[in-house]
Order: sequence, then structure tokens, then C-alpha cells
Amino acid sequence: MPEPSPSPSPAAAGGRPFHPLYPWLVWATGTLLFCYAFFHRVAPSVMVSDLMRDFQVGGAILGTLSAFYFYPYALLQIPLGNMLDRWGPRRVIACAAAFCGLGTAVFAVSGSVEMAYLGRAMIGAGAAFGWIGTLTLITLWFPPRRFALVTGLTSLIGMVGAVGGQAPLAAVVSHFGWRPTLLWASLYGVVLAFIILRVVRERCDDGAAAVSVPRLRLWRSLCEVAAIPQVWAAGLVVATVSVPLMAFGGLWGVPYMVQAHGMTRPEAAASMSVILASWGLGAPILGWLSDRIQSRKIPILAGTVLSFGAILFLIYVPGLPRWLIYTLLAMNGFTGAAVVTCYAAGRENTRAAVSGTTMGLINALSMGMTAIYQPLIGWLLDLGWEGRVDGGARVYSVEAYQMAFLSLAACGGLAVAAALYMRDTRCRPVGESGKTAAQSLP
Repeated sequence: MPEPSPSPSPAAAGGRPFHPLYPWLVWATGTLLFCYAFFHRVAPSVMVSDLMRDFQVGGAILGTLSAFYFYPYALLQIPLGNMLDRWGPRRVIACAAAFCGLGTAVFAVSGSVEMAYLGRAMIGAGAAFGWIGTLTLITLWFPPRRFALVTGLTSLIGMVGAVGGQAPLAAVVSHFGWRPTLLWASLYGVVLAFIILRVVRERCDDGAAAVSVPRLRLWRSLCEVAAIPQVWAAGLVVATVSVPLMAFGGLWGVPYMVQAHGMTRPEAAASMSVILASWGLGAPILGWLSDRIQSRKIPILAGTVLSFGAILFLIYVPGLPRWLIYTLLAMNGFTGAAVVTCYAAGRENTRAAVSGTTMGLINALSMGMTAIYQPLIGWLLDLGWEGRVDGGARVYSVEAYQMAFLSLAACGGLAVAAALYMRDTRCRPVGESGKTAAQSLP
């Protein structure tokens, strides 16, 4: 992965310098794909009853259908950093956006659950490039001191898509139906692909290469990164803290809020939007705070404890007033967003030449964990199902949800243990202290 350029607007020898705002325009194109990707991550949560009815499936199959987005997403995280390095972000990200749009169309017209699996998998494969592709653009066009802040801003923009996939999508789906709505959404990917091809350039200047660090083969890069326990610790924190966001906020939270708190589906979708919007708001703020206090571990550990504490309090303490419910949801999202600095921590524990593989491995762990938890919770719900059906869709009791959500408590314990294990890089690459990553382990 290229070393970040020292200036956001370099010029080649004798060339014309880029406008100072051009790096932000390049970054914006990547965030638009990440925004689209997050829209699709959470979209099934407002269509649970519709999908169960149309495909005649229960919670376990529905969880698997939603998780088919994450299977290719997770598998592609390792090679995509190498793909971005080899072919350049412009062509790769544009193709990914178009493929994501095509998968949306396939999912929208699917007549069987198997075809729906294919559509979700295609969406996930295209969306896989949104986050790491944007981090690659940040690495190319922004100085290192801006990395955590711009990464947080990326997460914020992504959450705009996530919020759009909750209450607004629920309103549109209730009026037009889920199939026509997703058909229109498929056009976004095609239009975005054209914009990326027109805007993004492969180099940070008009003639000189943007990199001076050597590019390594995929297997060699992966072996180097996988040998560093700190990368695994950072990835495990991201993976576990993301579970309440994606498994609860992104799928099972809407039907739970309907059943446990008597909300309508639009109201429940709006409550999940609180988690997503708070996460988006917290990411740049906590990224800035991490840079400001020169610490990665303190915000990560505090955010991990507070985010799981909030969601478990919401699930297992009965009779909560509506204002406290929204407060706890906001607290879970805002404090959980601290884990975006894990990407910076992982990057600081490896060499610049393998930073793409590092971020890919961390993201693969995150998506892999979500891919496990969405169907796992659905399977646990099916175990506690009492046979009640409403409009062709299964209805689960509050007790069944609480039993299934015990898996979140186990996830929280693992998250705290991984956060405690992380070594604080003090926002500096380990090479600056003269040590290798392996020598810097606790």
C-alpha cells in the first residue's frame, strides 16, 4: 500500500498542481460507495416481515439471507488491498460500484430464496471495496496526521447511507413495496461508477508515481501482517463491537423494538437510525480525540465498555421510558464508534508497504463476525419460537429475543479482553521508535 503523500496537492516536475480541494473530491467518490454499501447492510432490517412472507422462511434462513452480503465482503477484504495496489483505485472502485448496483437489481427481481442469495452476494462483493477503497484514497491523497480524522469522517458519511436504509427506506417500502424500491436503488451504483471514472485519478500528481515503497505479493504481505498479534487484537475489537451495530441495529433490532416496546415498524426503524447516526457522529469526534490525546487504546477501551453496557442495559432492564431507550441507543452508537481508530492502530503496527493488507484483514474479521452473528441470532430465535405467525411472518416473543441476545453479552466480554490486550501506539508508527512491530508487542 502506498505511503501517504506529504501534501494534499502535489505536482509533478513541471506539471500543474491539483486544486487544494481535489483530494476531498476524490475522497467523496469513495465515501459515496461506502454510503451505498452501508445502505445495503441494514436495508433487510426494515423488510424482515416482507422477506419472510415472500420467501416463506424463518429467522435462521432470513439471517442467512442477510448474511450473504457479508460472506463475499469478508472473503474479499484480504485480496482487495492487493487488487487496489495492482490495478489502481479508479478502475477497481468504479467496477465495484457497478457490480453492487447489478446485484441490487438481481435481489429485487428474485423469485426464489436461492436467487436472493445470489443478489445479496453480488451486492456484498461490490460493497466490499467501499471502506478499504476509500481508506486507500485517503492514504494516497492525505498526510498521515489526517488519517484518523478523515477515516472518522468516512464513517460518518457511511452512516448517512445506513440511516437512509432505516426510517426513510421503511417509509418508501411501505408505500411502493420492497422490490420496486430496490430496483430504483440499483441505478445508484451505475451512476456512481460513471462519476468515479470521471473524477478519480490513479496518481497524486500529473506524472510522478505516488509511491516510493515496494509493493509485495499478496501471500507475502498476508504472512507478514498475520504474524503481528496487535493486528489481530485490533481486528477482534472492531469485529466484536460492530456486532450490536450490524446484528442488532442492522437486522434484528427493528422487530425487537416492535415486539418489546410496542413501536410501529417506522418508529422502530427510526430508533435504529439513532444507533447509526450516533455512530456516524462519534467516529470523526473520537477519531479527532484519539489524535488529540495521542492515544488509541484509551478511547477504544472506554468505547467498548460503554457501548456494550448500553445495549445490554436496554435489552435486559424492563420498563424503560422512551427517552432512556433513545439515550441508550445513542450511547451505544456514539461510544462504539471509537473502534474506527483500530484501523489507525493496526496501520501503525505495520509497515506502509502492507498497510492495505492490514486494513483488509481487520475489516475481514469485522465482516466475518457479523456474517456469523446475524444467522446465529436468527437460529436462536427459531429455537425459542412459540409458533405464532402474523401475515405469513414468524413473530418471536420478548423472552426469545432476550435469550438470543445473550450471545451479545459473550461478544462484549471478548471485545473488552481484546481491547485490554492492545498496545497503545501513541499515534505513531512503530518504526518511528526504531522497533519492528514484533518487538513492540506487550
